[in-house]
Amino acid sequence: MTAPLIQTERLLLRGHYATDLAPFLAMWQQPAFYRYLGGQPLPKEEVWFRMLRHGGLWPLVGYGYWAVEEKATGDFIGAVGFGEWQRVITPSLNNYPEIGWVLAPHTHGQGYATEAARAALAWADAHLTQPRTVCLIAVDNLPSLHLAAKCGYQEFSRAPYKGQAAVLLERFVAKPALQ
Repeated sequence: MTAPLIQTERLLLRGHYATDLAPFLAMWQQPAFYRYLGGQPLPKEEVWFRMLRHGGLWPLVGYGYWAVEEKATGDFIGAVGFGEWQRVITPSLNNYPEIGWVLAPHTHGQGYATEAARAALAWADAHLTQPRTVCLIAVDNLPSLHLAAKCGYQEFSRAPYKGQAAVLLERFVAKPALQ
């Protein structure tokens, strides 16, 4: 299984292309991008591994990450999707799709993250069998916490993760009632 193609008004959610490496690497060199993602820029090798993980999830667990492309320009501007990261954290997030999003700093404040996350969640509501999705966000990442709330996520715990305080959130999958 590969990432299905999803189109929104302004975005194309698609599988990663090898050509996404250069713009993704450039994003990972910007402090405004990596500030809440470990606080350090990533080298090319690590960015490549992230892209491979994004695509590699699909055949293993039936979900994964999409590359986010701006329709108007054709530019790769980030990634959104669901992971199964096998994190060592209590309470456990394992066996629940964990949503995540990362977009280029020059796109912040334009509603792209909301548009991409809502498209991914609509796909999840229609295709996932798990009753809930979860997310982990750094406690001081107010923009992501705000986006999670707009998408229906609610805090259920707080825990340290890799030396950083994190908020754990959940959203129950919206399924239509049976008639």
